[in-house]
Amino acid sequence: MIVPSIDLMGGNAVQLVGGKELKIDAGDPRPIARKFAMAGEIAIVDLDAALRQGDNTETILELLKIVRARVGGGIRDVETARKWLDLGADRIVLGTAATPEILSQLPAERVIAALDAVEGEVVVDGWRTKTGASITDKMAELAPYVSGFLVTFVEKEGRMQGTDMGRVAGLIEAAQGRELTIAGGVTTVEEIAELDRLGVHAQVGMALYSGSMDLGAAIAAPLKSDRPDGLWPTVVTDERGQSLGLAYSSLDSIKKALELGQGVYQSRKRGLWIKGESSGNTQELLEIVLDCDRDALKFVVRQQGEGFCHLGTDTCFGDYRGLSGLLKTTQERLERAPEGSYTKRLLEDDALLRAKLVEEAGELADAQEADHVAQEAADLIYFLSVALARHGVDFAEVERVLDKRALKITRRPGNAK
Repeated sequence: MIVPSIDLMGGNAVQLVGGKELKIDAGDPRPIARKFAMAGEIAIVDLDAALRQGDNTETILELLKIVRARVGGGIRDVETARKWLDLGADRIVLGTAATPEILSQLPAERVIAALDAVEGEVVVDGWRTKTGASITDKMAELAPYVSGFLVTFVEKEGRMQGTDMGRVAGLIEAAQGRELTIAGGVTTVEEIAELDRLGVHAQVGMALYSGSMDLGAAIAAPLKSDRPDGLWPTVVTDERGQSLGLAYSSLDSIKKALELGQGVYQSRKRGLWIKGESSGNTQELLEIVLDCDRDALKFVVRQQGEGFCHLGTDTCFGDYRGLSGLLKTTQERLERAPEGSYTKRLLEDDALLRAKLVEEAGELADAQEADHVAQEAADLIYFLSVALARHGVDFAEVERVLDKRALKITRRPGNAK
């Protein structure tokens, strides 16, 4: 799989050659991050912090609101490492500070050790100081303390000359089952496919920024098909994971989907199909996920209009039910609730909505029997859906907050106020 990289200097997304020469200044990293996030987890590297010439903390905080990311660059102590884990980094990447003493104080499943090497020798302090240690020796030392390794071939970094595939097999063995990501010189989708076949990720920057590598082609590189037409079955879901239907994808449709940022598929009868082009029921593409066998994928989308199905239902399996159905109904009532209806009153009367939220929360807290608890929870969730709709907050945003909170490693005591 590809791990797109955003390297930051002075708040901008940049690309350096060999860690020294500025080659590309791509400007505001936020639109870049949104596009890269369609490939899944991205890498964010604070080059200023790594070079001890400032930091990009505020910019990274903005990016973590919109993407899932591994964060690295200038993390030199336990306090800073824990800070980024608490602030929403999926994982953190430690280079110079990747020592047993520091790593042993951090959750291994959330930590990646960065090993930057010139001709096989590990370098630190922004690639300026040689250590005399080999990559494999360092991997053997650090494997018990991390979930993965990021190995950067510095002499290849930013030079668009291809990565050093000859070293990969030895690194896989040295990783001792930990996840391995290779950076430095990955230039072609063929390299990404070969690395993925070996169970290795490819962290890519320059090839994407320079336009020599298409992101859609890079995402699709590991895919295979046993179908005569070569298409890949594509499960389409909304942000909450609700299945909307089944479609098919090709390399062309994936590339077009990334280009437009929309749901685009390959119809088996009509060719390239831009969802909603005629009906208006368009989709905002959020992420493309490959399955474990690399022969199917998932499009995560934000559906617009009447629904996904050509019959006008929310999904090809019928309309939403449960929480998804409630949220849709509440939103529709916000837009079209008749005068005098209860929902209309709740949407317009702050005091009434607040009173009902407090009342139902209290009744849920007092409920004891399972059926009673379910009934009171349903009541509270209904009023919660009204509060969200009233303020224009999608439930997916609530779930994103929950996901970010789950990443925190520093816990509050949780005492009543």
